[in-house]
Amino acid sequence: MTDSPAWQSPGASAAPVPPSGESPWHAAETGPALPPPAAGWAPPPRPGLIPLRPLDFGTIFGTTFRVLRRNPRPVFGVAIGLTTLVTFLAGAVVTVVVLLGTDRIARAAPEDMEAIAIGTGAVILISALLTAALTVVAGALLQGVIAIEVASASLGERLTFRQLWARGRGRWGALVGWSLLLSAALTAAIVILVAIIVLMVSIGDVGGIVAGVLIGILGGLGMAVLASWLWIKLLFVSPALVLERRPLRDAVPRSWRLVVGRFWRTFGIMLLLSVAIQTAASVVTAPFSLVSGFAGALVNPTGDLTTDLGFLIGVNVIAIALSAVVGAVGAVLLSAGATLLYVDARMRDEGLDLDLQRTVEARATGASTDDPFLPARS
Repeated sequence: MTDSPAWQSPGASAAPVPPSGESPWHAAETGPALPPPAAGWAPPPRPGLIPLRPLDFGTIFGTTFRVLRRNPRPVFGVAIGLTTLVTFLAGAVVTVVVLLGTDRIARAAPEDMEAIAIGTGAVILISALLTAALTVVAGALLQGVIAIEVASASLGERLTFRQLWARGRGRWGALVGWSLLLSAALTAAIVILVAIIVLMVSIGDVGGIVAGVLIGILGGLGMAVLASWLWIKLLFVSPALVLERRPLRDAVPRSWRLVVGRFWRTFGIMLLLSVAIQTAASVVTAPFSLVSGFAGALVNPTGDLTTDLGFLIGVNVIAIALSAVVGAVGAVLLSAGATLLYVDARMRDEGLDLDLQRTVEARATGASTDDPFLPARS
């Protein structure tokens, strides 16, 4: 009878002895041979901007800032380009109009000064409205670019500006028209409120003045509440116009439906994001404003007009450039936050996350797929 080791239970067969010179752990280290990959196998797709699942607050808030870092050239480059162009153009137009109008008033005869002043004021108002319209157009285009960037980045794509612009072809006019319509409605509401206040105050008696003040306070508060409510209810119109390529008559109710049941969550995230952006902007611009105020007295203690003018122009140019950078960052972050909330709403209501997963997996194998953000064909 062959002796068994003390640790081997009776009836158990002895472990196979490895060949001479081979480590007794060799078989355990190598293990059984793995089968070759099956046909059609592909490595896991590269992760995109967001996890392909419904997004929580931390993911939305953190990813909003990642949009700037992930693809900075078409995102931040376009934002700073549009913002700088609009800011400098608006400042130049208003400055030239004011300077020319002031010069005309100074050279005019006394009997013509009033008419020239009224004409100059009208020209300034028209130029201000035109620059405001240009600002709205630039903001609308930036919203569309950021919406397409967030959507493509969620699939792991990194597009150039030309590719982003091509994907939005045919939707830029609708997006600009929607932004101008919103701005016109807001401007009309403000003009009506101001006209009512002026009319009440112009009555002249104490009752009219008190009524005008009360209308101004209550009307301003009511308009702020209404504007905030409409801001959230219509927040997803731009992504619906660009990503789903819906007409405006369908995009507005589409946004309305997607916000149902998540109004306060959407409002809270957008409000917190806005406060964070404004706070950061104040931190960046406040030191410059403080230093420029003291620098004026230090650079020109004698009050020479020529020195003051040159210093004032230099300070204004730096201030415009700084405000353009801060405004560009803020516009990108707000547009990115709105698009991420839109994607999250569709994930929760329509299972968009599953469509995105299927698209990523199919593209990893080289298959062609439809755009998952387009509405399902009936």
